[in-house]
Amino acid sequence: MDLAAGVIANGVLMGAVYGLIAFGLTIIFGVMRVVNFAHGEMVVIGMYVGYLLWAAFDGPPLAAVLPAAALLFAIGYLLQFHLVQHFLARPAHVQFILFIALALVITGAHLVVFGPNPRGIFSFASFEVYEVAGLRLDAVRTQAAAAALLIVVLLWVFLRASRLGRAIRAAADNRTGAAVVGIRIRHVYAVTAGIGMACAGAAGALVAPLFDTQPFLAPEFTLIAFITVILGGIGSLPGALLGGLLIGVAEAAAALVLPPSMKSVVSYGLLILVMLARPQGIIGSPEGAR
Repeated sequence: MDLAAGVIANGVLMGAVYGLIAFGLTIIFGVMRVVNFAHGEMVVIGMYVGYLLWAAFDGPPLAAVLPAAALLFAIGYLLQFHLVQHFLARPAHVQFILFIALALVITGAHLVVFGPNPRGIFSFASFEVYEVAGLRLDAVRTQAAAAALLIVVLLWVFLRASRLGRAIRAAADNRTGAAVVGIRIRHVYAVTAGIGMACAGAAGALVAPLFDTQPFLAPEFTLIAFITVILGGIGSLPGALLGGLLIGVAEAAAALVLPPSMKSVVSYGLLILVMLARPQGIIGSPEGAR
């Protein structure tokens, strides 16, 4: 029982990071109604930032979170402002092709620059555990979960309390009305894309000590993000966090009884059950299922 409780607790910690990844995907879709199929590639960029900073300065992995988030914010802003903006009015399948092309380009760039070999981060925190209420919690996962939750809370406060955050929410609710009252929609959309991709970059830096960084991890993170968003409810920011926690717990529970290669079976099974029982997701509105 102690082993099971510890594994589930560490699954919750990993789920918080999954929630941060899904948070970025959700905010982009919720505001612009665009599905970023290159989201996993943004996570991998954050992982490479974490690896490079560790290799250069031998610093703690958490130190890479802000640089990774800043870099991905700039990439997201520029991509949205100069490229994606021109595809917003085009059919959904054209947008899909654009993001899939971006994903392939980013993966190819990773292969050219870093090669296909996995690159791991050696951190002393990887050998540390925290004792909390009788549970042994992995130090790296605990730190990553705490940082992910802090980022989510700060973004939530930003969206609710700041002028720019209210402009983003207004553009999401009514683009035409927001433009009429003077909100610069193109700038707001670019900031939104920057925030969404910054979440992916920060999450990538957080998980860099947990996964050996290599270009072909991206599809796995993209799938996790989509499953998480659908579970919680498309367009729901709290749902993204809840979905991440559920996926983290499901994977951890599966690891207790199934071979590691089959841990995704439980996640996909949970997704199917939720879609059958509640197509809009656990927190999502009925409109989000259409």
